[in-house]
Amino acid sequence: MTETLKCISPIDGSVFATRQTLTLDAARAAVDRARAAQKAWAARPMDDRIALVMAAVAAVGDMNDQIVPELAQMMGRPVRYGGEFGGFKERASYMADIANQALADILVGEDAQFKRYIKRLPHGVVFVVAPWNYPYMTAINTVAPALIAGNAVMLKHATQTLLVGERMAQAFHAAGIPEDVFQNLYLSHATTNDLIAGNAFDFVNFTGSVGGGQAMERAAAGTFTGVGTELGGKDPGYVMEDADLDAAVETLIDGAMFNSGQCCCGIERIYVHESLFDDFVAKAVAIVNGYKLGNPLDQDTTIGPMANLRFATEVRAQINEAVAAGAKAHIETFAEDDGGAYLTPQILTNVTHDMRVMRDESFGPVVGIMPVKDDAEAIRLMNDSEFGLTASLWTKDIDRAQAVGDQVETGTVFMNRADYLDPGLCWTGCKNTGRGGGLSLIGYHNLTRPKSYHLKKATS
Repeated sequence: MTETLKCISPIDGSVFATRQTLTLDAARAAVDRARAAQKAWAARPMDDRIALVMAAVAAVGDMNDQIVPELAQMMGRPVRYGGEFGGFKERASYMADIANQALADILVGEDAQFKRYIKRLPHGVVFVVAPWNYPYMTAINTVAPALIAGNAVMLKHATQTLLVGERMAQAFHAAGIPEDVFQNLYLSHATTNDLIAGNAFDFVNFTGSVGGGQAMERAAAGTFTGVGTELGGKDPGYVMEDADLDAAVETLIDGAMFNSGQCCCGIERIYVHESLFDDFVAKAVAIVNGYKLGNPLDQDTTIGPMANLRFATEVRAQINEAVAAGAKAHIETFAEDDGGAYLTPQILTNVTHDMRVMRDESFGPVVGIMPVKDDAEAIRLMNDSEFGLTASLWTKDIDRAQAVGDQVETGTVFMNRADYLDPGLCWTGCKNTGRGGGLSLIGYHNLTRPKSYHLKKATS
């Protein structure tokens, strides 16, 4: 039984693309082909695998003129920002550069009697379930290192960005990566569940909602399949009294509003030392009032529609509930706000943690700002969340930032920057943000399994 997947463009609500899902039997056959092809792929010299992956990355770059407007059509990001190829290439390149080091044998010791070491072996078939908000960059986080490590990769992309996996498969196959080693799959939720529950994969990497991550873990229960998850976030910013105020406002508000607020590590709540609070809010309001909401295909547009009407409906609900409970909305409704996917970006003050807008993931262009009197209050508020992905600290004192960062329950601590994924650092989270670790040396360790060798030498 197949289903029709429909990508609804947020630009005008039209159907932009449709694809048919695979039947369960066809999906199982695809997994079988991947498993059969994986051993030969893993047997190739690593330098060959690296060269092919980087050629595939370049081939994606060659498509950028088509990809950028396609992304605007599918998920609403303005074309003026040029797509994702810079980050896509940066992440793949870094993982290629460290591959030999990250996957080298771990030498434990050798003497006259014994040789001991640990090898890193590919899991086999890695299943990547990627989100729509940064569809190329989030996918490459796992796809590139998984292939370089010798795995076969099967990619299932979000329906909202239906054509991304197809584009990647086209580029990767043109570059010489065998078709069965990297496959793009169109799957229903039911078929995905059946494949995971049936032990089809050796490792599953999921980026998406908390509910989606829970569904992946339930499907894998009892199979001993590893599941890596990067789920929701409610990332805080904290502006200390010695911060560079202009830099803090510019970066944190951009981190809250860029991509219509639809960023995994976007800033969703800001705590500002009471001595800077009024100036911070005034500068933030001025920045947001300068945005141009509109069609993302228009070069003048700086903020496009949210990717789906239901996402905008949730953000509006959070804003309206907060205002009804006493919050102050600082941005007047933009003329282009249609009550649908085109949503006025909003700054809220007089907010409290009793409001959903300060607790639940918003994933939209809204941020609540609260004054705090000291580090202790800021730390308490930053930790008052079910999520833990990143926190952005603003101060001139690196020792203070480290001390505060040590107390914040999060996967990454930023100082004087926000909303950036450094491929040299492990991308990870805690609490309901999930469990896993992408990129960096640790990313390779999660995409491989250790195999120990304890070799006793013959004495005669």
